[in-house]
Amino acid sequence: FSTQSCAYFYSAKGPSAWEIGVLWRGRFAHHEIPGRGSGIGKATALALGQQGGSLIVVDRNQETADRTVEQLEQIGAIAKAIWADISDLEAVDRMYAETLENFETLDGIVHCAGIGIERTIMETTIEEWNRIISVNLTGTFLCAQGAAKIMARQRYGRIVLMSSAAGERGGTGRTAYGASKGGVSAITRVLAVELAELGVTVNALAPGAIETELVSKMHDAETREAYCSRIPINRYGTPEEVAATAVFLVSEEAGYISGVVMPVDGGFLGGGVIKRKGNPTG
Repeated sequence: FSTQSCAYFYSAKGPSAWEIGVLWRGRFAHHEIPGRGSGIGKATALALGQQGGSLIVVDRNQETADRTVEQLEQIGAIAKAIWADISDLEAVDRMYAETLENFETLDGIVHCAGIGIERTIMETTIEEWNRIISVNLTGTFLCAQGAAKIMARQRYGRIVLMSSAAGERGGTGRTAYGASKGGVSAITRVLAVELAELGVTVNALAPGAIETELVSKMHDAETREAYCSRIPINRYGTPEEVAATAVFLVSEEAGYISGVVMPVDGGFLGGGVIKRKGNPTG
């Protein structure tokens, strides 16, 4: 399995927010981000930290999360690392309990945890299927459910989940991964309806080909060429470009955006016939 895990959570209100929070766009922002402290997750943590947010970095690898926290502290952010397996209910419950012990409130979550594998339906084993669904879909459900319970009490919150272009469009070798991410897109739309009256927005990002550790393991030269031929912008994206979108969606300014699965894919999902004018493949 190729792996990518990282979750970042932020919180704002509460009597001790002044003591432990940092004023960020008019709110005391404390973020929690589940998933490895690398790739899109790490880029999102650093982007939020640069905004003055306080963060919880969640990872199943404590050392990786600790390194991300060190970088956050170097730029002046308040941050803490937590170990958790987001596919395990008890671990997720402990994660949220520890988050509230540190911040008392939770204003937002950017859920980046995920694993990937490239197998056709004929090749995929039931063990591979179950593992992908457990982490990518059940893990998303558990993290979103835990965040929703806290935010409902606060009557405020921003939930940003991580879908994928693979969940919106068919592709070779994406049976399990695409199914898991399509489920994330569906959860996003349902939660946006259910939580709207509680002051909580729910959106998802659908990255296309992004230069991450996960993609480097899943995309061979043939896959990269096939992708770039269908990306109007003609290159892979960067984790920082995805992170910038996540930062906006957890902000107060994004209060009228909910239920959206937003592509960050260089035009891949919207593209049709592409005629290049001598430009090299990115």
